Amino acid sequence: MLHTQTMRSSTRQVAPGTRLTGLRVRSAVRNVRGRQALEVVARDYPKPAFETADTFQEAQALSTKLKTAPRPAKPLKVVIAGAGLAGLSAAKYLTDAGHQPIVLEGRDVLGGKVAAWKDEDGDWYETGLHIFFGAYPNMMNVFKELNIEDRLQWKEHSMIFAMPDSPGEFSRFDFPDIPAPWNGVIAILRNNQMLTWPEKIQFAIGLLPAIIFGQKYCEEQDSLTVSEWMKKQGVPDRVNDEVFIAMAKALAFIDPDTLSMTVVLTALNRFLQERHGSKMAFLDGAPPERLCQPMVDYFTARGGELKMNARIKDIVLNEDGSVKHYKLTSGEIVEGDLYMSAVPVDILKLLVPDQWKPMRYFSQLKELEGVPVINIHIWFDRKLTTVDHLLFSRSPLLSVYADMSTTCKEYADDKASMLELVFAPAKDWIGRSDEDIIAATMTELERLFPTEIRADQSMAKIRKYKVVKTPLSVYESRAGREAYRPTQKSPISNFYLAGDFTKQKYLASMEGAIFSGKLAAEQIVNDYNLKGKLPASASSAESSSPELVAASALLALAAVGAGVVGFGQ
Repeated sequence: MLHTQTMRSSTRQVAPGTRLTGLRVRSAVRNVRGRQALEVVARDYPKPAFETADTFQEAQALSTKLKTAPRPAKPLKVVIAGAGLAGLSAAKYLTDAGHQPIVLEGRDVLGGKVAAWKDEDGDWYETGLHIFFGAYPNMMNVFKELNIEDRLQWKEHSMIFAMPDSPGEFSRFDFPDIPAPWNGVIAILRNNQMLTWPEKIQFAIGLLPAIIFGQKYCEEQDSLTVSEWMKKQGVPDRVNDEVFIAMAKALAFIDPDTLSMTVVLTALNRFLQERHGSKMAFLDGAPPERLCQPMVDYFTARGGELKMNARIKDIVLNEDGSVKHYKLTSGEIVEGDLYMSAVPVDILKLLVPDQWKPMRYFSQLKELEGVPVINIHIWFDRKLTTVDHLLFSRSPLLSVYADMSTTCKEYADDKASMLELVFAPAKDWIGRSDEDIIAATMTELERLFPTEIRADQSMAKIRKYKVVKTPLSVYESRAGREAYRPTQKSPISNFYLAGDFTKQKYLASMEGAIFSGKLAAEQIVNDYNLKGKLPASASSAESSSPELVAASALLALAAVGAGVVGFGQ
């Protein structure tokens, strides 16, 4: 029997508390020496005008292609395994193209890696801390096409980092509302806390090959880890300590000693070139309700179908090796005209039929495996002086965190805080007890909140907590993995793939998952709606204009201080 992606969570009630609601919260963050104050009023900012960006228009053009493609002679039934963002995206766009998706979800919750649940008190807890970027064009198109753009709560165009050597202090990178790359350049020029000018210059010199040779060079660096690349380019070690540890953990939940440099260079190209690309938004509630359910409503209203608690046991084949049907663990047989997998790569490897395993397309999947991730929620008995934004802890144990009672409408509470934190890298902690993980987290929080939190809870007290463990999450983007990522079109005539691990330019992110589902739908449209007349895909367009090369050069320097680009797996 096949089990879906393993996830375990637990709740501990520590002290009674009353949940209150409220949105407008005024909070201040002051360093312990009182030298400077950071004050933020919790309010949403207007939706960025990213529709003029080339990437958004390319994504919109692909949506239009799928929606206006010639109707098939008869709608094809496409059976999709997995109701994460990849599977739901594929189903949405297949209905746009005139087909009938049947989505099978093994669990009782939508979302896959963005799943969330309610506890006994009615409070939500999530698989991860999910951040939406302006540079996620396919995701932004989905919000627009579903008419739910108002569900994104946009924050200040800033990146805010804790200062490990100055407990309670934060270093800000505030982007002015001017075109890129100048907004990023000015953000860095205004901040000299993270790197000195000589270090910035040395790092910029190290980046010259990427600037000169572009994306081809970036892809060729996949054989090197971030640390190896920096050593090769003569970049000072302190750049790694101050910037790339935080960047690697935020991008892929692993350290720069493991992360492929291609991921970093690609991320800089994808997410820091656009005026609004690094702007961040929080969803106004839990992803299954606020994002996934509207996608389901869309395709089911147009003839699609969703089956929950429908876990696949076997992919049963015809004599020619094509898919005959999916067999569920319940014994039910699900048949269609075409089949798609949108499950995580570790589950897919268990499902691959023996007859397919010798094929390189499938055998190379063994080189991809999920990385462990731990997501933590702590409800405190008082309101902490946090900021209405994502915060980068720069901690050895924690990656990023946010006070969700301030940043998110659904979780709003003007009397008490709920911190959501990503514990990464999690490899050495995934097997530890929840009590050990919370104790380690509280020790780190004492450094981040020196005037409000003590590890022994002599100040702010824990009301309850949730520890959500995902032993195999997004594929581990270690050096050398790019060559093994499969395309959405498989060598099997009636079988397609979607998932953030498949080949697409937005890496292991929510945008990558959405885009992969869209690309898988495009492959079906090309093969069936447009059979015999296959135009160049709008999705494959790549910009190589001198303007963008220049932007990459300038923002590569600017990005050293704002080293996080692609959250939300």
